[in-house]
Amino acid sequence: MASDDPFDEDNPFGGLPFLGDLGKIFNSQGPIAWDMARQFAHQIATEGKSEPNVDPIQRAELAELARVAELPVTNITSLQVGALGRPLSIEAATRAEWAYATLDAYQPLLNRLAERLTKGTLPSDVPDAEAQILDGLLKALNPMMMAMSAGSIAGHLATTAFGSYALPIPRPEDRILILVDNIKLFAEEWSLPSNDVQLWVCISEMATHSVLSIPHIKTAFEQLLQRYVDGFQTDPRGFEDRFMDLDIGSGDPADLQKQLQSALGDPENLLGALRSDAQSGVIPDLEALLAVVVGYVDYVVERVAQGLLSSYDSLSEVVRRRRFTTSAGDKFVEKLFGVEITSELVDRGSAFISGVLDRADEATLARLWNDSEALPTPNEVDAPGLWLARIDLPELDQD
Repeated sequence: MASDDPFDEDNPFGGLPFLGDLGKIFNSQGPIAWDMARQFAHQIATEGKSEPNVDPIQRAELAELARVAELPVTNITSLQVGALGRPLSIEAATRAEWAYATLDAYQPLLNRLAERLTKGTLPSDVPDAEAQILDGLLKALNPMMMAMSAGSIAGHLATTAFGSYALPIPRPEDRILILVDNIKLFAEEWSLPSNDVQLWVCISEMATHSVLSIPHIKTAFEQLLQRYVDGFQTDPRGFEDRFMDLDIGSGDPADLQKQLQSALGDPENLLGALRSDAQSGVIPDLEALLAVVVGYVDYVVERVAQGLLSSYDSLSEVVRRRRFTTSAGDKFVEKLFGVEITSELVDRGSAFISGVLDRADEATLARLWNDSEALPTPNEVDAPGLWLARIDLPELDQD
């Protein structure tokens, strides 16, 4: 029998039992309602339209281009394109398939974020009765809201991404998904050979995967990303303001669901997530690692692509322009995970790589990936001579 107490723990919404029941359903799936997340991602990725399978001819062409890219990438990096020497699978994917795989890859990080965002502290001026309602509201709706936001993130990225590493976040398996239809549209828009763009993407994705699959690099990234996510503070009042804008008078669950999707489906509505001082302490190390990885991948792509692509000059300019003219949605996702790729960060990484090669050689540059102690500090990224001096100190002492 339902309690008449408006602050009953089992029904924190008092006169809104529908929300209480809905909250129980979604909470049963954990911090995020993943079934809903996949549905939402599919809807956004496909724009609600039927999506055909990738043409077998496109799959065969991509496989051939991947074989062309693999050897030169391996020769320059001296790294295995697959983790621990396992074969790397490069597959053409639809937007929906890409979105599903991205949700799976980001699930640990998104779960961690969801758990963090339910631990917000209400302002001291909130009355006890209101605080109790708000607390129940957050606990009940957070799995649904996070599902909409996670689905929105994956679905939105699927509409613009070229490959798995639309964001430089480590993936859990030796598989790269290439969005051939997105590449084709991009090539047509800029009057570029589609095969050249696909080969460029294969080179970039392989180089990125090679670096991010190195165990200590992957661990370093994951630890920094976790610390960044853990640093979020929440403003439940911001969530309350958005919730109070909902029209619940009709009592129609379908209508309320549409309103919730509209209000909460935008990633920027993640329970009023606010950056904190704790995150400020993580950003220098995270940006230093990002700069080095991005700078190194760009170097590898340039070295390989110059010798393989007839349209290299025009393609490199267009790709650079695209990198820095992303939508507000793309930029938000980058900021949400702390992996914002700005022109300043790219230039910083490029300057570090150039600085090392001006003083040493590719073999020395490759020592970046030897072990965690070889990774440059933020100061060393800005002064590559300091990094070279530090990694060579043991040899000098032996002399």
